[in-house]
Amino acid sequence: MAYEKFHLCIDCGNTRTKVGVFDGDTLIFTEVYTILGVSELLDLKKKFSFSACILSNVSVENVEFMKYLETEFPFFILLNEKTKLPVTNHYEQPETLGKDRIAAVVGALTLKPQSDLLVVDAGTAITYDFVDAKSVYHGGNIAPGIRMRLKALHTFTKRLPEVEPSENFGLLGVNTNAALLNGVMNGVLFEINGYFDALKIKYPELSIFLTGGDANYFVSTLKSPIFAEKYLVLIGLNRILQLNVKN
Repeated sequence: MAYEKFHLCIDCGNTRTKVGVFDGDTLIFTEVYTILGVSELLDLKKKFSFSACILSNVSVENVEFMKYLETEFPFFILLNEKTKLPVTNHYEQPETLGKDRIAAVVGALTLKPQSDLLVVDAGTAITYDFVDAKSVYHGGNIAPGIRMRLKALHTFTKRLPEVEPSENFGLLGVNTNAALLNGVMNGVLFEINGYFDALKIKYPELSIFLTGGDANYFVSTLKSPIFAEKYLVLIGLNRILQLNVKN
Protein backbone atom coordinates (compact mmCIF):
# COMPACT_ATOMS: atom_id res chain seq x y z
CA MET A 1 0.00 0.00 0.00
CA ALA A 2 1.33 3.46 -0.90
CA TYR A 3 1.88 6.05 1.81
CA GLU A 4 0.35 9.55 1.83
CA LYS A 5 1.23 12.29 -0.68
CA PHE A 6 4.95 13.06 -0.75
CA HIS A 7 7.46 15.06 -2.78
CA LEU A 8 9.96 13.24 -5.00
CA CYS A 9 13.28 15.01 -5.60
CA ILE A 10 15.71 13.69 -8.22
CA ASP A 11 19.32 14.83 -8.60
CA CYS A 12 20.90 13.45 -11.79
CA GLY A 13 24.63 14.02 -11.48
CA ASN A 14 27.63 13.23 -13.66
CA THR A 15 28.10 9.67 -12.41
CA ARG A 16 25.00 8.73 -10.42
CA THR A 17 21.46 9.78 -9.58
CA LYS A 18 20.27 10.53 -6.04
CA VAL A 19 16.62 10.37 -5.08
CA GLY A 20 14.92 11.77 -1.99
CA VAL A 21 11.34 11.43 -0.75
CA PHE A 22 10.12 14.24 1.51
CA ASP A 23 7.21 14.47 3.92
CA GLY A 24 7.01 18.25 4.22
CA ASP A 25 10.51 19.32 5.27
CA THR A 26 11.51 15.86 6.45
CA LEU A 27 13.61 13.58 4.27
CA ILE A 28 12.15 10.11 4.85
CA PHE A 29 13.75 8.01 2.10
CA THR A 30 16.88 8.16 -0.06
CA GLU A 31 18.37 5.98 -2.75
CA VAL A 32 21.32 6.22 -5.12
CA TYR A 33 21.16 4.77 -8.63
CA THR A 34 23.78 4.23 -11.30
CA ILE A 35 20.91 4.50 -13.77
CA LEU A 36 17.43 5.73 -12.85
CA GLY A 37 14.74 4.85 -15.37
CA VAL A 38 11.01 4.35 -15.64
CA SER A 39 11.10 0.88 -14.05
CA GLU A 40 12.80 2.24 -10.94
CA LEU A 41 10.24 5.04 -10.70
CA LEU A 42 7.44 2.51 -10.96
CA ASP A 43 8.94 0.67 -7.98
CA LEU A 44 9.05 3.92 -6.01
CA LYS A 45 5.44 4.68 -6.85
CA LYS A 46 4.43 1.32 -5.40
CA LYS A 47 5.81 2.50 -2.04
CA PHE A 48 4.86 6.17 -2.08
CA SER A 49 1.98 8.27 -3.36
CA PHE A 50 3.56 11.41 -4.81
CA SER A 51 1.90 14.79 -5.17
CA ALA A 52 4.85 16.53 -6.84
CA CYS A 53 8.28 15.88 -8.37
CA ILE A 54 11.31 17.98 -9.23
CA LEU A 55 14.28 16.99 -11.39
CA SER A 56 17.75 18.53 -11.45
CA ASN A 57 19.74 17.12 -14.36
CA VAL A 58 23.35 17.89 -15.27
CA SER A 59 23.70 14.74 -17.38
CA VAL A 60 22.39 13.69 -20.79
CA GLU A 61 18.62 14.08 -21.13
CA ASN A 62 16.60 10.87 -21.36
CA VAL A 63 13.53 11.63 -23.50
CA GLU A 64 11.49 8.61 -22.36
CA PHE A 65 12.28 9.34 -18.72
CA MET A 66 11.33 13.01 -19.06
CA LYS A 67 8.05 12.15 -20.79
CA TYR A 68 7.16 9.77 -17.98
CA LEU A 69 7.81 12.42 -15.32
CA GLU A 70 5.79 15.02 -17.19
CA THR A 71 2.77 12.77 -17.69
CA GLU A 72 2.68 10.55 -14.60
CA PHE A 73 3.19 13.03 -11.75
CA PRO A 74 0.42 15.40 -10.62
CA PHE A 75 2.91 18.29 -10.53
CA PHE A 76 6.36 18.20 -12.12
CA ILE A 77 9.19 20.74 -12.37
CA LEU A 78 12.33 20.45 -14.46
CA LEU A 79 14.68 22.79 -12.64
CA ASN A 80 15.97 25.44 -15.07
CA GLU A 81 16.82 29.14 -15.24
CA LYS A 82 13.11 30.06 -15.34
CA THR A 83 12.18 28.22 -12.15
CA LYS A 84 11.18 30.45 -9.24
CA LEU A 85 13.86 30.39 -6.56
CA PRO A 86 14.10 31.62 -2.96
CA VAL A 87 17.40 33.36 -3.84
CA THR A 88 18.38 36.26 -6.08
CA ASN A 89 20.66 34.86 -8.78
CA HIS A 90 23.48 37.15 -9.92
CA TYR A 91 25.00 34.61 -12.32
CA GLU A 92 25.42 36.35 -15.69
CA GLN A 93 24.19 33.35 -17.71
CA PRO A 94 21.79 31.48 -15.39
CA GLU A 95 20.98 28.95 -18.10
CA THR A 96 24.58 27.69 -17.88
CA LEU A 97 24.65 27.39 -14.10
CA GLY A 98 24.65 23.78 -12.88
CA LYS A 99 21.24 23.03 -11.41
CA ASP A 100 22.81 21.03 -8.60
CA ARG A 101 24.87 24.08 -7.65
CA ILE A 102 21.89 26.38 -7.18
CA ALA A 103 19.97 23.61 -5.41
CA ALA A 104 22.85 23.12 -2.97
CA VAL A 105 22.88 26.86 -2.23
CA VAL A 106 19.13 26.80 -1.57
CA GLY A 107 19.62 23.74 0.64
CA ALA A 108 22.28 25.51 2.70
CA LEU A 109 20.05 28.56 3.21
CA THR A 110 17.16 26.27 4.16
CA LEU A 111 19.24 24.77 6.96
CA LYS A 112 20.96 28.02 8.00
CA PRO A 113 18.83 30.98 6.86
CA GLN A 114 20.01 34.59 6.86
CA SER A 115 23.65 33.53 6.84
CA ASP A 116 26.72 34.11 4.69
CA LEU A 117 27.56 30.69 3.31
CA LEU A 118 30.26 29.10 1.18
CA VAL A 119 28.85 25.88 -0.30
CA VAL A 120 31.45 23.29 -1.30
CA ASP A 121 30.25 20.27 -3.27
CA ALA A 122 33.06 17.72 -3.54
CA GLY A 123 32.09 15.32 -6.31
CA THR A 124 33.40 14.50 -9.79
CA ALA A 125 34.20 18.20 -9.90
CA ILE A 126 34.46 20.44 -6.85
CA THR A 127 32.20 23.47 -6.93
CA TYR A 128 32.44 26.54 -4.74
CA ASP A 129 29.37 28.77 -4.45
CA PHE A 130 28.68 31.79 -2.26
CA VAL A 131 25.34 33.12 -1.04
CA ASP A 132 25.00 35.99 1.42
CA ALA A 133 22.71 36.56 4.39
CA LYS A 134 20.25 38.46 2.18
CA SER A 135 19.81 35.36 -0.02
CA VAL A 136 21.82 36.82 -2.90
CA TYR A 137 23.79 34.24 -4.87
CA HIS A 138 27.06 35.83 -6.02
CA GLY A 139 28.42 32.98 -8.15
CA GLY A 140 31.21 30.52 -7.65
CA ASN A 141 33.93 28.41 -9.20
CA ILE A 142 34.49 24.92 -10.57
CA ALA A 143 37.65 22.85 -10.03
CA PRO A 144 38.67 19.24 -10.71
CA GLY A 145 37.58 16.69 -8.11
CA ILE A 146 40.11 14.60 -6.20
CA ARG A 147 39.76 11.51 -8.39
CA MET A 148 40.08 13.64 -11.50
CA ARG A 149 43.30 15.17 -10.15
CA LEU A 150 44.80 11.83 -9.19
CA LYS A 151 43.85 10.28 -12.54
CA ALA A 152 45.28 13.26 -14.46
CA LEU A 153 48.64 12.88 -12.73
CA HIS A 154 48.77 9.25 -13.85
CA THR A 155 47.37 9.82 -17.35
CA PHE A 156 49.50 12.78 -18.37
CA THR A 157 52.84 11.53 -17.07
CA LYS A 158 55.07 8.64 -18.04
CA ARG A 159 55.68 6.89 -14.73
CA LEU A 160 53.45 8.23 -11.96
CA PRO A 161 51.06 5.60 -10.60
CA GLU A 162 47.34 6.11 -10.08
CA VAL A 163 46.49 6.15 -6.38
CA GLU A 164 43.16 6.06 -4.58
CA PRO A 165 41.84 8.87 -2.37
CA SER A 166 42.19 8.38 1.37
CA GLU A 167 41.50 10.26 4.59
CA ASN A 168 44.94 9.16 5.81
CA PHE A 169 47.12 11.80 4.22
CA GLY A 170 49.90 13.87 5.73
CA LEU A 171 51.73 17.07 4.95
CA LEU A 172 54.80 15.67 3.17
CA GLY A 173 55.18 12.35 1.37
CA VAL A 174 58.21 10.09 1.83
CA ASN A 175 57.38 7.96 -1.23
CA THR A 176 55.75 8.58 -4.60
CA ASN A 177 52.31 7.26 -3.68
CA ALA A 178 52.20 9.37 -0.54
CA ALA A 179 53.50 12.41 -2.41
CA LEU A 180 50.69 12.07 -4.97
CA LEU A 181 48.00 11.53 -2.34
CA ASN A 182 49.26 14.33 -0.09
CA GLY A 183 49.65 16.70 -3.01
CA VAL A 184 46.10 16.24 -4.22
CA MET A 185 44.35 16.04 -0.86
CA ASN A 186 46.24 18.97 0.65
CA GLY A 187 45.72 20.91 -2.57
CA VAL A 188 41.95 20.60 -2.16
CA LEU A 189 42.14 21.28 1.57
CA PHE A 190 44.21 24.44 1.06
CA GLU A 191 41.87 25.45 -1.77
CA ILE A 192 38.80 25.27 0.46
CA ASN A 193 40.52 27.10 3.32
CA GLY A 194 41.80 29.71 0.86
CA TYR A 195 38.32 30.51 -0.41
CA PHE A 196 37.07 30.67 3.16
CA ASP A 197 39.83 33.07 4.25
CA ALA A 198 39.34 35.32 1.21
CA LEU A 199 35.56 35.60 1.67
CA LYS A 200 35.80 35.97 5.44
CA ILE A 201 37.56 39.33 5.03
CA LYS A 202 34.28 40.86 3.81
CA TYR A 203 31.93 38.37 5.47
CA PRO A 204 33.34 37.70 8.96
CA GLU A 205 30.41 35.47 10.01
CA LEU A 206 30.95 33.14 7.05
CA SER A 207 30.29 29.41 7.43
CA ILE A 208 30.94 26.47 5.11
CA PHE A 209 28.47 23.84 3.99
CA LEU A 210 30.26 20.74 2.74
CA THR A 211 28.49 18.13 0.62
CA GLY A 212 29.18 15.65 -2.17
CA GLY A 213 30.49 12.10 -2.43
CA ASP A 214 34.04 13.05 -1.40
CA ALA A 215 33.11 15.46 1.41
CA ASN A 216 33.99 12.92 4.10
CA TYR A 217 37.69 13.21 3.24
CA PHE A 218 37.81 16.79 4.53
CA VAL A 219 35.25 17.14 7.32
CA SER A 220 37.73 16.52 10.14
CA THR A 221 40.62 18.49 8.62
CA LEU A 222 39.07 21.84 7.69
CA LYS A 223 39.78 24.66 10.12
CA SER A 224 36.64 26.69 9.43
CA PRO A 225 33.06 26.42 10.80
CA ILE A 226 31.63 23.49 8.86
CA PHE A 227 28.19 22.03 8.37
CA ALA A 228 28.43 18.67 6.60
CA GLU A 229 25.23 17.58 4.88
CA LYS A 230 25.29 14.76 2.33
CA TYR A 231 21.72 15.46 1.17
CA LEU A 232 22.14 19.21 0.67
CA VAL A 233 21.09 19.20 -3.01
CA LEU A 234 17.99 17.13 -2.27
CA ILE A 235 17.02 19.47 0.58
CA GLY A 236 17.39 22.42 -1.78
CA LEU A 237 15.32 20.73 -4.47
CA ASN A 238 12.53 20.10 -1.99
CA ARG A 239 12.56 23.75 -0.91
CA ILE A 240 12.34 24.88 -4.55
CA LEU A 241 9.52 22.43 -5.18
CA GLN A 242 7.64 23.72 -2.13
CA LEU A 243 7.97 27.26 -3.46
CA ASN A 244 6.57 26.34 -6.88
CA VAL A 245 4.02 23.62 -6.18
CA LYS A 246 0.36 24.38 -6.82
CA ASN A 247 -1.77 24.26 -3.69
